[in-house]
Amino acid sequence: MKKVLRVMLGLVGLIIVLAIGLVAYLTIREYKPEAVEELTIEGQADSSPAAGESFSLLTWNIGYGALGESADYFMDGGQQVMTATKEEVVENVTAMAEAINALDPDVIFLQEMDVQSDRSHDVDERAMMTELLNTKENAFAYNFNVDFVPYPLPPIGQVRGGIATFSDYRMTSAERVALPCPFGYPVRVANLKRCLLVSRVPVEGSDRELVLINFHLEAYDDGEGKAAQTAMLRDYIDNEIAAGNYVIAGGDLNQVFSSVNEDKFPIVSRTAWQPGVIAAHEFENARFYTGEDVASCRSLEVPLTEVAPEEMQYYIIDGFIVSDNLTVEACETVDLGFQYSDHNPVTLTVRLTP
Repeated sequence: MKKVLRVMLGLVGLIIVLAIGLVAYLTIREYKPEAVEELTIEGQADSSPAAGESFSLLTWNIGYGALGESADYFMDGGQQVMTATKEEVVENVTAMAEAINALDPDVIFLQEMDVQSDRSHDVDERAMMTELLNTKENAFAYNFNVDFVPYPLPPIGQVRGGIATFSDYRMTSAERVALPCPFGYPVRVANLKRCLLVSRVPVEGSDRELVLINFHLEAYDDGEGKAAQTAMLRDYIDNEIAAGNYVIAGGDLNQVFSSVNEDKFPIVSRTAWQPGVIAAHEFENARFYTGEDVASCRSLEVPLTEVAPEEMQYYIIDGFIVSDNLTVEACETVDLGFQYSDHNPVTLTVRLTP
């Protein structure tokens, strides 16, 4: 018995040492971006929008190519960690690129794009989208950059991913603007570091700029993180409007809009992940736009293929925030049935008001 006890204590001690070593390693290797970082713009475009001209945008959380109709996810109450094969990731990304090209937007905001992650089998999705999309320029910002995420079992492993903006218009600059991180040490070292990807597009015949803001706000916090990040986003938009610029922010808010009818997609599952609520009236100089007839996101509590449609939890948490000096001509969520991602794309058509 003493020998068995010594072996057990030895194993416990080894586990503790390994855990401490892992935390120490991740602490040393923690991704610590600056408050504002200049990003590299790939490709080259030479056109610019003009006052009075209409153009279109699309925002889509592509679920790193691995959250299609057969996926559930442990953080949303599901069971899976690795949710797709490499072949399925490639097929999903390819199909999403084809769907985007068919819609033919001038500007594209994508979220949850992996460039080298275990969860997406190291598929470089930025390189794929750059090759497949009919766009001229793009910029990418990391919001998840961790050598090894040690939970759950099996662990998530390495994650390198973020958000990307693709454009047919010339972007004079692109910046990564850090958002507040709600997580303390040591959880912070293996977690997302959210950000805004801010791109600036010159307006033809004007000294004003079209400021494009791509975002993916906090999902798995107690609500304070979402609130702090939303407040910073609002202040950033207000400052750009005060400077006389046109502003379009788009992405995944992980919150429902207070201005959208909640009865359309009510909460039917108390065990599924639930979004926060964003107070649209607090954005005094901008308005929220999304497609209200089609859900932009579905729950990952269970695979879509295993439940009847009326039993699935749906949300409207994706869309655009548009400054009042732009005229919105149309906004809709495109119903792709969540076949390739747990989100549907949202499109927006706007006109630059002279």
